[in-house]
Amino acid sequence: SKMTVKAVKMPCTSANVYTKVPDGGWGWTVAFAFFVVEALTYGIIKSFGVFFNDLMESFDETNSRISWIVSICVFVQTFTAPLSTVLSNRFGHRLVVMAGGLLISTGMVIAAFARTVVDMYVTIGIISGLGYCLSFLPTVTILSQYFDKRRSLVTAVASTGECFAVFSFAPAITALKEQIGWRYSLLSVGVLQLGITACGSLLRPIIIKEQEEVKAQPPEESTETKYMLENEQTCTSIESIDSGVEITTSPSNVPGKTKAEPKSEEPKQHGQIPVENNSTPPAPKTKLLDFSVMRDYSFICYAFFGLFATLGFFAPSLYIIPMSLSLGISKDHSAYILSAMAIAEVFGRIFAGWVLNKKPIRKIYIELICVILLSVGLLAFPFASEFWGLMTCSIYFGFMLGTVGGTHIPLLAEDDVVGIEKMSSAAGVYVFIQSFAGLAGPPIAGVLVDTTKNYSSAFYSCAAGMVLGAVFLALVRPCKTGLCHQQQQQQ
Repeated sequence: SKMTVKAVKMPCTSANVYTKVPDGGWGWTVAFAFFVVEALTYGIIKSFGVFFNDLMESFDETNSRISWIVSICVFVQTFTAPLSTVLSNRFGHRLVVMAGGLLISTGMVIAAFARTVVDMYVTIGIISGLGYCLSFLPTVTILSQYFDKRRSLVTAVASTGECFAVFSFAPAITALKEQIGWRYSLLSVGVLQLGITACGSLLRPIIIKEQEEVKAQPPEESTETKYMLENEQTCTSIESIDSGVEITTSPSNVPGKTKAEPKSEEPKQHGQIPVENNSTPPAPKTKLLDFSVMRDYSFICYAFFGLFATLGFFAPSLYIIPMSLSLGISKDHSAYILSAMAIAEVFGRIFAGWVLNKKPIRKIYIELICVILLSVGLLAFPFASEFWGLMTCSIYFGFMLGTVGGTHIPLLAEDDVVGIEKMSSAAGVYVFIQSFAGLAGPPIAGVLVDTTKNYSSAFYSCAAGMVLGAVFLALVRPCKTGLCHQQQQQQ
């Protein structure tokens, strides 16, 4: 059966076809590609604080004005997430990621020759921001499709690419600026980001055709119907509506429709299985973007969690170097603080992936605990007054940030939120909602810094957003169970 399935030709590019989720295979190559894409997207964004003071001096601008560069970039990256989903479903993940890599590199290279901060808004904010969206979201989506049991662990480990990037890029760019200046350093970063196009070429699409083998066994249909009747008696009929096999057996409960089953067996005897099965997989692709997830209360709560939690994701890495410099810490030691945060984030991501991979633990609750502890870390920064105090806070914050940052998007594939079938559309809508916080977060922190003349206010604003995110995250599971009870009562 595998030989006949693999003979199917897919548009634009060949696909890996499996009878079940491989939990490996070519998925390891996709995981490596995601590691590099993370390093060259979010790793660069988080390392952009290295250029912060240079841009303020060159353009003679304030904190809030320079902060808009990252804010516009993050906003465009997340606001255009639905566009990324539509293009991926239409043209495939491979072409979209490769196009995104070209946009990122183009924007960074042009930004190296910018003369005003407005030029940086257009080049890094809009051009590179769009490229970041086209590169990151399709990669994490297709990686989730290659893994099932190991999804949390593999995604968490692969997402450490941005941590290693911050750890290596922050000191490297700082040293490079002293030799060739910030403009040529930014140009070098843009050329390096061309590697995203090579990673995009590794993203082979995947097709799961498990249902075909079940349909191709006519002698076992009687046992399957009995098995389905037993499942319906155990209240699993709610989840069985989406399965093609169970739809054909469910009419057996109606006496007048039992004759429809032999008719479905006749085309199987005439060898029409490849024709029917080949026509069914493209059917879900007719909806390039499914907004039905907005009717799911658990997803709405999870989206609000992402909206408020984003306020605390980027500002600490953006302001930790200026804050350390304001306390009299040297530039070299300030870069070490950011690098220590990145290394701690690596261990946090791996730890979260290992914990979430344990079946007895409900993943949504583990995420909630990590978000609460992350809020505590944000509140601890204003109390640090020297190098080792900031180093301790950065290590703690980096570890907790890793537990949340590497898992909040893959958790969309869990049944507590939307499930793997709707993950592609849900990820686009979820990141789109995050965009508004990504746009407002750093500028709000910048305005508070300019007003209070104290960098502690930026961390307080991030902590407030994270606490609100924890409140909505705590409502995800109750909303999901409440909906299930309502559906059972209606039936």
